[in-house]
Amino acid sequence: MKVLFDHLQPFALAHGGFQIQIEQTKAALERRGVEVEYVRWWDDRQTGDLIHHFGVPSVSYLETASEKGIPVVVTHLFTATCNRSPLQLKIQGAITRTLLVLPGWGMIKSQLTWQSFRMADQMIVGLEAERRVLRTVFGLPDGRITTVPLGLQRAFLEAGKPSRSEPWLITTGTITGRKRSVELAVLAREAQVPVLFVGKPYNVKDPYWREFAGLIDNRFVFHRPHVTDLAEMIGLLQSSRGFVIFSQHENWCLSAHEAAACGLPLLVPDQPWSRERFGGEASYLEAKGSAQNAGKLRSFYEECPRLPAPAVKLYSWDAVAERLEPCYRSAK
Repeated sequence: MKVLFDHLQPFALAHGGFQIQIEQTKAALERRGVEVEYVRWWDDRQTGDLIHHFGVPSVSYLETASEKGIPVVVTHLFTATCNRSPLQLKIQGAITRTLLVLPGWGMIKSQLTWQSFRMADQMIVGLEAERRVLRTVFGLPDGRITTVPLGLQRAFLEAGKPSRSEPWLITTGTITGRKRSVELAVLAREAQVPVLFVGKPYNVKDPYWREFAGLIDNRFVFHRPHVTDLAEMIGLLQSSRGFVIFSQHENWCLSAHEAAACGLPLLVPDQPWSRERFGGEASYLEAKGSAQNAGKLRSFYEECPRLPAPAVKLYSWDAVAERLEPCYRSAK
């Protein structure tokens, strides 16, 4: 079986967790003997048995693939949507169903993601919260949805016992508005809790990055550029007192799982993704922010030495590939 991976946005324009997911999934499938290539848009002689599209393919993309007899499975991160309330999802679903049956919407509907989700041979998601989105909002039957967890590189899973010797909490990820890096830095200064931020911005000219950089005081707000060396990243995690993230929303959050694998207690936003993954094994911030969050951050910091890492199931990328392969075969 030969699988073609496709993704619309070049990694050079936007790095992050999706890039890790795609690269590590490809490598794990290849270790299982599955032939995988990235789609070469310029090569009209490239062949494949199946396309795994990361992101939302257009309706015309799916129609053309169907005409050529090539199944398309789709992985889309429902990062914001899966963290909406059940009521919000029901309302969104009712609106979607109404619009889909209105006459005269042919040209408009062909441009919407609703149709793409319905036309894909299989939708692959990481969370049950994302499965609920596809069922409730877009009306997909369970048989068209496969839940496959995200994995971790073996080095994280074999990291061993941490020293947790440094005085700071650590947060990892792109310095950007969605991660609420500025808000967490302000919170750290308010709570007088040292936090080490490890990551880079999408653009150093971004006003958000400049605002964040102005908060670095090396007392409560520390910063290290993005770390690519795994051993160095694991060392930074394992030497930290605990892990914190204050994102607007996540869907799986590789950073939090890497920290858990390295033996750190977690402080995360109280949202569907975090409750599904960590339940009572983590500490929680108010997702939308509140006056209580400075106190929650301070309490977590003080309790960290006595807190264990979450005792949750962690997966390798090889385990991810093992679950994906039968999904591919059933879609053919």
